[in-house]
Parts: sequence; structure tokens; C-alpha cells
Amino acid sequence: MARDQVQLHVLSVLDSAKTQMYHFTAILIAGMGFFTDAYDLFAISLVTRLLGRIYYHKDGPKPGVLPPSVASSVTGVALVGTLCGQLFFGWLGDKMGRKKVYGITLAIMVICSLASGLSFGMEAKGVMATLCFFRFWLGFGIGGDYPLSATIMSEYANKKTRGAFIAAVFAMQGIGILACGIVALIVSASFDHAFNAPSYASDPVGSTVPQADYIWRIILMFGAVPAALTYYWRMKMPETARYTALVAKNAKQAASDMARVLQVEIDPEEVKVDKLSDDARNSFGLFSKEFARRHGLHLLGTTSTWFLLDIAFYSQNLFQKDVLSGIGWIPPAATMSAVGEVYKVAKAQTLIALCSTVPGYWFTVLFIDIIGRFTIQLMGFFFMTVFMFVLAIPYHHWTLHDNRISFVVIYSLTFFFANFGPNATTFVVPAEIFPARLRSTCHGISAAAGKAGAIVGAYGFLYAAQSRDPKKTDHGYPTGIGIRYSLIVLGVINFLGMVFTFLVPESKGKSLEELSRENEEEIEPSSNMDNRIAPV
Repeated sequence: MARDQVQLHVLSVLDSAKTQMYHFTAILIAGMGFFTDAYDLFAISLVTRLLGRIYYHKDGPKPGVLPPSVASSVTGVALVGTLCGQLFFGWLGDKMGRKKVYGITLAIMVICSLASGLSFGMEAKGVMATLCFFRFWLGFGIGGDYPLSATIMSEYANKKTRGAFIAAVFAMQGIGILACGIVALIVSASFDHAFNAPSYASDPVGSTVPQADYIWRIILMFGAVPAALTYYWRMKMPETARYTALVAKNAKQAASDMARVLQVEIDPEEVKVDKLSDDARNSFGLFSKEFARRHGLHLLGTTSTWFLLDIAFYSQNLFQKDVLSGIGWIPPAATMSAVGEVYKVAKAQTLIALCSTVPGYWFTVLFIDIIGRFTIQLMGFFFMTVFMFVLAIPYHHWTLHDNRISFVVIYSLTFFFANFGPNATTFVVPAEIFPARLRSTCHGISAAAGKAGAIVGAYGFLYAAQSRDPKKTDHGYPTGIGIRYSLIVLGVINFLGMVFTFLVPESKGKSLEELSRENEEEIEPSSNMDNRIAPV
């Protein structure tokens, strides 16, 4: 018994449409959400040391640092919120529609970005508690942006360049990481020029000027600006034709929306939509045996690879400053003022983003529809594994002064191949291989697995990366396994990501309906409809 794909005219037009201005408009609108996501999630790593100096100063040879419980909460609470938002808004996007939920997530991000910088009080407990509260809800809004942006872009794109369009949306994450570094450089340089403070070693109290409290607030609040600028245009986007036709069952509206966007005549084919909606084969649920048979291994592949990738990726990004301090690329904290330390950390993050993170994202955009998702993901995990072991095994060699530049180059290459690799493809593939009525939900589940990995990276490696020598650990922290062994563990994790990549199918050049096996109908060898055999 053969099966054939029933393709609606409106979807065929979308799949074969030439690249037009509306594609780039959609990339920009969806991409600015990801710009904001990355800015908000990674900006916190630039100001955690400053928060420690301001609110946890104690007389001693080293500046104040956030206590372990506070540091892990401030760093990780947004990731917990993001995980919750990915699951909730992913599900809601399939129930209410992509467009309706899209506006809600953006409004949450704008409000909570501003509120994070307005955390109440001048005492440590009050400021940290409210900062964590608002960053949780900020993460909740960010979480919704993942499945919705990916799903909207995949459902708008043509099949020839769909991978590049989705990857371009995700590539705005790299621009967001770069932007938070640049904003931190500008703000810290301005304050350093206005309030030229001495180093901590020469004046422990005077090294942190009272006005430094404004720096972290300004940096965090700036994340609201790009999101607010795109809110109007998000609300003007029509609902995707695939949701309107295949989930909402409104063929006439889908044809009307896409005819206006593409400026062509489209047959609504209402009879065909009614036929598809009545077919039981197109109505199985997420927890059904049919979903497990068709997509169970696919979902295992997308969740496991994203989980493993984010353990490595987020621990690298969030604790980049600790790695660079360990090799002496960032000077010891006591030799700098509080504002000067923000500048040095931001400078290091900006250079790595500019030289490796951002190019890696855009290499994926250029090549994903040429060499495919599977090859890029496998290659990325492979080189991340190799470079982690290259850094870890002779780690003492890299700490020597003459070898620091070489260390930074190799460390940067791990970021390059994370982004020209699984960090982009794990975002792209879940938006392509699942049915329309479950696409946002499954992407949200996959992304939430990634954020679970990010939480492991953020919380676990905060402790693991501490020195094995009790005299060299940060104040309040127990001894860890050290940066060298942390890098070895990350290398093993990247290798496992390479193994689980074999569960993920290649989606290059196929329509979304082909990939999800959606809208299939059986073709009988005989015209006698009474002999039709029910599908397994």
C-alpha cells in the first residue's frame, strides 16, 4: 500500500516562493527577540563580580564576591524561568496560535528587563531577592520566544532556504551577546572616566564608588530597548498559514493571509482541508503510540543533543571570565577598581564574541542548506570535543604567560564550532520535523531539555570550576575539581552529543509536511474503497 502527500495549494506556494522582502522582515522581527534573549541571559555574567563588590564587601585581601547560593541563584534563576516558559508557551503556541502568544512573551521580556534594573532597596538581601524574582519572569518570557520564533520562521520559509532563515533568527543571539559586551564597555568606560577610582589593593573601600550601583542596573535595563522597538511589527504579522490551515482548519483565512503577503492568488481548497481534518491519522496526540512510533526517536534525539550541548555552551559563556582569569588574561580582581573590572570582563567577552561566536552563527546560516543540519551538528560536536581535550590535558602549559594567546585562540575555536555546529542546529531541526499541531510543543520540550543542561552547566560548574587548593577558591566556596578537570568533563559531554546526533534526521530540502509525514493519504491499488485497510 503506497502513501502520498496531500499538499495544500497555500503550502505549496510557501514552499516554492522566491526569497522576498517579507522573509527578511520576518527574520528581523523574530531575530530581535533572540537578540534580546541573548542580551538578557548573558549580561548577568558581566555584572556578577560588581554585585559582589557592592553588596558583599568584607575587609580582606580580595574584593567581595557573591556567596555561592546567591551567585548560583542570580546566574541560574533566569534559566529556570526560561525552561518553564519554553514548556508553557510551546504548548500554548499550538493551542492559541503562534501570533497571539508571541506578543505576550515580548511584553513580559520588556517589563521584566526594566524591572530587573529597578530591583528594590540598597541592602543585599532585598536587592538580590527582587533581582532573582524579576529575572525568573524575564526568563519565562524568553523561554516562550524559543519555540514561537523557530516555529513561525519555519512555517513562513520556503523549503530551499528554510534552514538559513531559521538559523539567521538564531544567529541574532550572537549579536545579542556581542551587544551586551559593547554596552557594558561603554557604560563602564563612561563611569570610569567620570569617577576615576583606585584599585582594591590600594583602597578597598574607595575602589567601589557609590555610583557603581547604577552600572549593573543600566546594563540589565538596556535589554528592554530592542524588544520594545519590534513589538508593533510583531503584532502586525499574520498568523502562519500552516497553523491557520492545518490546526485552526480555516483554509480561507490562510489563503487570504498568504495571498496578501506573497501578492499572488491562492486557492483556499476548503474541501481538501475538511477532508484532512476528518482523517484520524492526522490527529494523534503527543503521548500516543502513533507519535512514539513516528517521532519518538526524533524527540529523544533533539532533547538529548540540546541538553548535552547547553551544559557545555552555557558553562563556557557564563564562566568565561573565570577561565580567562585562570590563565591571567583578566588581571587579578585586587589590581582593579570595581568599574575597571567590569570593563576588563566585558572586553574579554566582546573580543571572543566578535572573533568566534558571531562568525560561527553566520557560517551556519551560509552553509546549513548546502551541507545539511546533520553534518554541521556532527562536525561541531567533534571539534568541540577535540578542542576541549587540547585545552584540558596540557592545561598547565596554557597558564604560562607566553602561551596565553594560544589558549584564547583555541578556547575561541570551541565557541566557533559550537555556533557553526550544534548550538544552531539544535534550534533549527525541532522546528522542522514535527507535525504542525505539535510543532511548537515539541520545540519547547527540546529547548527545555537544553535549558536543563544550561542549569546543570550554570549551577554545577560554578562549584566544579573552583580550585582544588582551598586557598585559591572564591570566598565561601568549597573546593572543586578545578578548571582543567571541568574542561575534561565538558569534552566527554561533547562526545556524547556527537553520539546522540545519529538519532536526528536530516531535514535539508524537504517540505515540513514531508518531514513530519503529515497529511499523508493511502493510495489503494484498487478503486474499491470498501477494501481500504486501516493504517497501523
